[in-house]
Amino acid sequence: MPDLAPADWIGSTGVALLLLAFALNLTGHLRHESLTYPAMNAAGAGLAAYASWLIDYMPFVVLEGTWMVVSLTTWCIRSFTITGQPESIK
Repeated sequence: MPDLAPADWIGSTGVALLLLAFALNLTGHLRHESLTYPAMNAAGAGLAAYASWLIDYMPFVVLEGTWMVVSLTTWCIRSFTITGQPESIK
């Protein structure tokens, strides 16, 4: 097995989370309306963005950073009702 830098491990973990969420959604095991789907996307994109930052590859920092912000926004909107009370985790 080749020696992997920390950025490789971090980026690979992030991409694995993104792909897992995508695959689970496509196979019907994870609904995109759930809280887990945007959470997995936010975590995966955040890790991928950080790994891209570590290797100084700004196009992917922008791409993955935007993906993370959109996913976090979606998670927040789904997590809180108008009264500010968290919904139950689905």
